[in-house]
Amino acid sequence: MNNNTKTLIAVVGPTASGKTAVGIELAKALNTVIISADSRQFYREMAIGTAKPTPAELAQAKHYFVDSHSIHDNFNVGGFEQEGLQLLNELFKTHDVVVMVGGSGLYVKAITEGFDDLPATDPAIRERLNAELADHGISYLQEKLKAADPVYYEQVDLNNPQRIIRALEVYEATGQPFSSFRKSAQKKRDFEVLKLGVSMPREVLYNRINLRVDEMAKQGLVDEVRALLPYRHLNALQTVGYTEIFDYLDGTTDLPTAIELIKQNTRRFAKRQMTWFNRDKEVIWLAPDEFLPEVKKRYPRL
Repeated sequence: MNNNTKTLIAVVGPTASGKTAVGIELAKALNTVIISADSRQFYREMAIGTAKPTPAELAQAKHYFVDSHSIHDNFNVGGFEQEGLQLLNELFKTHDVVVMVGGSGLYVKAITEGFDDLPATDPAIRERLNAELADHGISYLQEKLKAADPVYYEQVDLNNPQRIIRALEVYEATGQPFSSFRKSAQKKRDFEVLKLGVSMPREVLYNRINLRVDEMAKQGLVDEVRALLPYRHLNALQTVGYTEIFDYLDGTTDLPTAIELIKQNTRRFAKRQMTWFNRDKEVIWLAPDEFLPEVKKRYPRL
């Protein structure tokens, strides 16, 4: 690695695969910092249900985009791309390498590749889709997306109504599936990107997910969600681990059922994450203990 080349190491993979620990190991070994690319760890009000790095983990390496925003902020993937690239520009002044850790494929893509230019749409379409969400629930929109764009249906976070509505409004405005607008060549970044994925057997991953959810419950997930009840309509809270507990607090299900649903929905989410990252042929899949040797092999001067 020459002095004129800067590198972003993106540690990706499904939830509960151990990305945080791998990222910290790399940051410590390379004397650098970590950017989080997890679309829910940004929010200060959401701690237990998002499995943020612990205070002890945060103390081991400087993290950016953890507790950086409020659920009341209008912060989306476009804002993350802009703020993240500005931050990298500053960090690369003092670091040859920066580590990015995250399982939100769209947010990783924002930094490493950028986005396609999507067509403009009539705001009335979005208003109608939001009304359908309020009247019929998110499952109704999920089925509409599955019929309109099965490719994107397999990739998107199905518990995020904002992304589902965005895909549907593009489809209804153009007659073309949202996924068809997401095929342009990636934008050239002025830094190298090395994408490393955490690989582990599915049964091991699913067991880790189940244990993590049990631990969240012990740490006080219900109390965290209860405190957020007045804000349940916000997009940041339309996510696994929160919607199920909202249902419990509404009295529509009991707590053991809600916990099991979180486990089930998290496993499904992990499967969609793997589908996303497996489509990216630039990702090199490694066991957790193989990351540092791989990086040192590629960049012996680090």
